[in-house]
Amino acid sequence: MSDSPLLSLVIPCYNEEGNLPELFKAVSQALDPLKISYEIVITDDCSKDRSWKMLKEFGARDPRIRVQKFAFNCGESAASFAGMRASQGRYIVTMDADLQNDPRDLPAFVKALEKHDCVCGTRVKTRGDGDNFIRIASSRIANWVRNKLSGEQISDAGCTYRAFKRECVADLKFFKGMHRFLPTLIKMEGFSVTEITVSNNPRFAGKSNYGVWNRLFASFYDLLAVRWMKKRMFKYKVAESIN
Repeated sequence: MSDSPLLSLVIPCYNEEGNLPELFKAVSQALDPLKISYEIVITDDCSKDRSWKMLKEFGARDPRIRVQKFAFNCGESAASFAGMRASQGRYIVTMDADLQNDPRDLPAFVKALEKHDCVCGTRVKTRGDGDNFIRIASSRIANWVRNKLSGEQISDAGCTYRAFKRECVADLKFFKGMHRFLPTLIKMEGFSVTEITVSNNPRFAGKSNYGVWNRLFASFYDLLAVRWMKKRMFKYKVAESIN
C-alpha cells in the first residue's frame, strides 16, 4: 500500500452526465493546492444517460479517476460499498455526484481527520441554500425519527458527505440502505465520530432520484434493524492476558 493515495473519493453515479465535468474540475481545484495524493473512484449504477461513456473518457485521460460499472442497477448503498472496496486510500470520503456536496469543503474534512476517526457533514445550518421546503421538512423529520429510535445525536444522518479512516469500515457488514446509518455503525465499532458544517448547493444539473418517501419511510425497516443490532451487540475489553 506504499504507493496508495492518501485520499479516496468514493462517489456513486446514476444519470449524472451534466454534473461530471464540473465535479472533476471542482475536486481538482479543492485538492490540488493541498499537495496530497488522491483518487476518485466512481461506480456507475447502470445509468441510462451518457454517464458511463463520459466516465470512461475521463478515466482514460487521468489515472486518478478510476471508474467501474454495475452489470445491473443495485442502488446507492451498493454503489458506495463497491467504491469503498475498490478504493486504495488511507482515508475514504463519500460524496454525491450532483455537486450539492461542495468539493470546496474537502480541506475541512482532511483537517478534521487529524483528530477524529470519522467526520460527518451536516447541512443543518445550510439546508435553505440548496433545498426546497419539502426536502428540508422531510429531512428534519427523518433525522428526528432515526435519532429517537437509534439513540443517536447525529444532526444530519441523511448527509452522505463523510470522511473516515479505512479501518472504520473494514469489518462492517453492508446492507441496502446502510449509507444512512454509517455514523452509527462506525461508532458501534468503537471509533470516534464528529460533525462539521458543510455547504448545501442547489443540484448543478439533472434530476434528483430521492424524495420524501426515500428520506422518511424507505429506511424504516433498516432503522429497526440497526436499533436491534445496537442493543444486542456485546462489548468487551481484555484487562490482562498471558502468552
